Amino acid sequence: MTAKEPRIIEPEPHNSRRGGCRQVSILLLIFACLLMAVLAVLTTRQGLFLANNGLRLSEADPNLNLVQRLYLFAVLNREVDSLRQPAGTSSDLQFVIPSGVTADKIVDDLIQAGLLEDRALFLDYLRFYGWDSRLQAGQFTLNGQLTIPQLAAMITEGSARDATISFLPGLRLEEMAEVLSVLSPARIDPDEFLALARRQKRFDISPYSFLNSLPENATLEGFLLPDTYLVPHDADAAYLLHQMLQNFDRQVTPAMRQAFGVQGLTLTEAVTLASIVAREALLEEERPLIASVYLNRVAANMPLQADPTVQYAAGYHPASSSWWKVPLSLDDLQFDHPYNTYVVPGIPPGPIANPGYSSLQAVAEPAQTDFLFFVADCTANSVGQHIFSRTYEEHVVYVQRCR
Repeated sequence: MTAKEPRIIEPEPHNSRRGGCRQVSILLLIFACLLMAVLAVLTTRQGLFLANNGLRLSEADPNLNLVQRLYLFAVLNREVDSLRQPAGTSSDLQFVIPSGVTADKIVDDLIQAGLLEDRALFLDYLRFYGWDSRLQAGQFTLNGQLTIPQLAAMITEGSARDATISFLPGLRLEEMAEVLSVLSPARIDPDEFLALARRQKRFDISPYSFLNSLPENATLEGFLLPDTYLVPHDADAAYLLHQMLQNFDRQVTPAMRQAFGVQGLTLTEAVTLASIVAREALLEEERPLIASVYLNRVAANMPLQADPTVQYAAGYHPASSSWWKVPLSLDDLQFDHPYNTYVVPGIPPGPIANPGYSSLQAVAEPAQTDFLFFVADCTANSVGQHIFSRTYEEHVVYVQRCR
């Protein structure tokens, strides 16, 4: 018997193309299984509830990719019973969402208020629709009996009971209208606001006794107190104006009005000086000092020589897209206009802007000084700081220092 030679089996050559096809096939199989699972969910009673009651795959946030859409859709279908139940435990309460806060912070506040228990489910619901970036600042009446879909609908864009509108101190009427053109409930028309505030359209000011002495052709400039206002989404321009005038009446107290009288000022004169202070003073602590300068000049029968009054008279400056031209030219300081306090002595005919409470308070309680001049301090570390002088000679020295 002879020995056989060992048989050598050669390995088949590796077919990379066949392996690649196999990997693709596996991925397609996984995707098909996932799709079938989603379709299976949709055929259940729970799945049909969501599909027939607002949750449709086609309505998912277009910024989500397909995997994210399918995942969130499956999660929400799985949790349909939870979506039917009250989201929290609290009774009716006022819930405020400040401007600029994140969705995560809002959800934390909802949980703390007892309006929400399932943090993850609520965020998944918001993200499915893309509502996590559209939460509406404002004040809402909410309670824990709302479901997650109802709660989400209540606090997303356009559904707040009240909208927040904020005005900075020192804005003139036109600038307030510009604020409304950017940030306003739908029914507060900026042009309507401006026409009513200018009294170009009929607006009843009879409820406000402090306006009794206002000339018939005078606008409401100066008396629309800058503040943050919460107004209903169906509020119109007249509603907002009444809110602002009521706020002025509350904050400018009888004691403050009496203090204006002690300075020898009528209410309109006091508001006019306060409006100039609001435009001149950037620093809170300087407002009483600047108020003292203007009151001292009035007492000394000196012209106010306040640049903001000239800017107000000059009106809109197209080159800078601003209502406050900077810098002013020598010609600007010399043109004849009732509000040009370089040319016309005394207090201007009316306010040049709408001063905030602190500027009004500064005129009611000015610093006790003998300053007659001030100029921006170009050597100061903080922006907006001024140097105050008693004499013109001192003032000139400080002016030349910055040239």
